[in-house]
Amino acid sequence: MNEINLNIQILNNAKGEPEYGSIEASGLDLKAGIDNQIIIKRNEFFVVPTGIIIEIPKGYEAQVRPRSGLAAKNGISVLNAPGTIDSDYRGELKVILINHGKQDFSVTPGMRIAQLIIAPSYKVKMNLVKEISTNTKRGKQGFGSTGL
Repeated sequence: MNEINLNIQILNNAKGEPEYGSIEASGLDLKAGIDNQIIIKRNEFFVVPTGIIIEIPKGYEAQVRPRSGLAAKNGISVLNAPGTIDSDYRGELKVILINHGKQDFSVTPGMRIAQLIIAPSYKVKMNLVKEISTNTKRGKQGFGSTGL
């Protein structure tokens, strides 16, 4: 597994450092940096602070992704999944949680609320052309064209 250095600043509202849930986990678990529980009602969302600031190396991005356990058991997801954090952002990380579940959901201090993935990020050089080649098996066929 590849490694890069990531500078992390822990703020006063943090409830511990981000941690990997297992040796082979690719995402760091982000924790709710709150002092009191927050109730997210059905079909509503809430911006949850994490209490950390990160310094993403140039050429990388951070992606905020849902935790599968929260999604499967409670219908909780990250609203803009995956959320993208650019390498020049230096503010506190916050996670927009949405409740797609059937009942209100309680976020407690220090709860693992999302995963943070650090990934390479590339700038593209755009080449404007008159037409894009459709000489592929799929061509212009849209949604579902490769089967279910």
